[in-house]
Amino acid sequence: MRMLVVDDEVDIANMLAEYFRMEGHDVVVAQDGASALEAVSAGKGGHGAFDIILLDVNMPGMDGFEVCRRIREHLSCPILFLTARVEDVDQIDGFAAGADDYVLKPFSLEVLGHRVAAHVAREGRARSQEQAVRFFRGLTIDYASRTVEVAGAAVDLTKLEFDLVALLSKRPGQVFDREAIYERVWGWDAAGDPGQVREHIRRIRNKFAAAGLDEDPIETVWGVGYKWVAK
Repeated sequence: MRMLVVDDEVDIANMLAEYFRMEGHDVVVAQDGASALEAVSAGKGGHGAFDIILLDVNMPGMDGFEVCRRIREHLSCPILFLTARVEDVDQIDGFAAGADDYVLKPFSLEVLGHRVAAHVAREGRARSQEQAVRFFRGLTIDYASRTVEVAGAAVDLTKLEFDLVALLSKRPGQVFDREAIYERVWGWDAAGDPGQVREHIRRIRNKFAAAGLDEDPIETVWGVGYKWVAK
């Protein structure tokens, strides 16, 4: 697998990189948030995409929570926080930012290795269980590669926008209220307003229309929420 390790402590970053490289993995190291985002951007959508990210919380400039939120706009791979911050509120903030796990320092490399393997395996199982590609009128959704095309042209969706499209399109005709959508896409412990769902639906519709899609596949069910109606 391809892994990104982000930690401003050089000794820790090098230790992690050496361990996982000895396990046969391709490891990229970044020592601040900006470098991490550059690495993610460089590999986005291609063979350079990361399978998992190990992310420190306390870094100069942009902290790990902000880095995680920005990465989540583009990637759905597992993100594990590595930190010495032990308060419950810190862990809650980490999960709200989009993390999949929270590993306290100091940690055992062997145990961390097994946790990493478990997350990657779980991600692989989830992808293999879903129908890889679905075709609607003028619209193609590839759930494995997380891409959407209209008449063969790619539609540039953010991570949250794609997750919202995937939730609705996998269950055509099912009505989801805004609270249920928010809980499933943003996370049950996300800090925010379910009203954000409306704004993201608006953006998705605008992108579909700009790409030339004739019929809006997302129908508003007034007073309730939304459903997918594309044939």
